[in-house]
Amino acid sequence: MQWMAWTWPTAAFFLVIALLLVVFSILAIKRPETPRVGVLGIETTRGDRLFITLLASAFINLAWLGFGIAPQAWALLVCLGVAAVIFRYV
Repeated sequence: MQWMAWTWPTAAFFLVIALLLVVFSILAIKRPETPRVGVLGIETTRGDRLFITLLASAFINLAWLGFGIAPQAWALLVCLGVAAVIFRYV
């Protein structure tokens, strides 16, 4: 896989997403969830909220890089806060 220029942060990123998918699959099997309606006014499940969180995190990180706000590690804290809000209220 040398043609992909894998680095540890890149591998960790994809590993975390893979682990999230496994955990959410196990949760769906062990504890099925009924969709709920949040502030968006649409029914969402855990998987929907995970998808929304991943999209929001991507946009936050892109904006963080584009505007050069602060060190990129701070974007992770913002993303974790956004994830908490999304899973609680969406």
